[in-house]
Amino acid sequence: MLNRIVLMGRLTANPELKSTTTGKSVTSFSIAVERNYNKPGEERKVDFFNVVCWNYTAEFVCHYFAKGNMIALEGKLQSRTYQANDGSTRYVTEIVADTVSFTGERVQKANNNKDSSSTTSEQPPLPSQPDFENMPLDDDLPF
Repeated sequence: MLNRIVLMGRLTANPELKSTTTGKSVTSFSIAVERNYNKPGEERKVDFFNVVCWNYTAEFVCHYFAKGNMIALEGKLQSRTYQANDGSTRYVTEIVADTVSFTGERVQKANNNKDSSSTTSEQPPLPSQPDFENMPLDDDLPF
């Protein structure tokens, strides 16, 4: 069986970090993903997907992403049911994201020390990747 989904879209609201009763970090948010095609003369259509992240991934999203930011994520599609307060059964389909990443888009971040209308183009630091090392530039590369 295979259940993998890869999406890239924009957050529709600021993610909010919450904790379960056992202390696990969790956040849920939705992203807007534009379709790759549109009919001539029509606006491009957008699909909205609900996403859930747990533990470190939830903390990462809440720390580095905000409404309107582009996000890339990979995870699995999951459905569940629950009983609403009125006794009816509700069905939910959502993406449980295993990994999230930046898309390379420059983020405009508000500077709290200055006037709220001024912005800087600071990019949050990328996670360190100790498995990679710089290669010397050499003209004898086989490609």
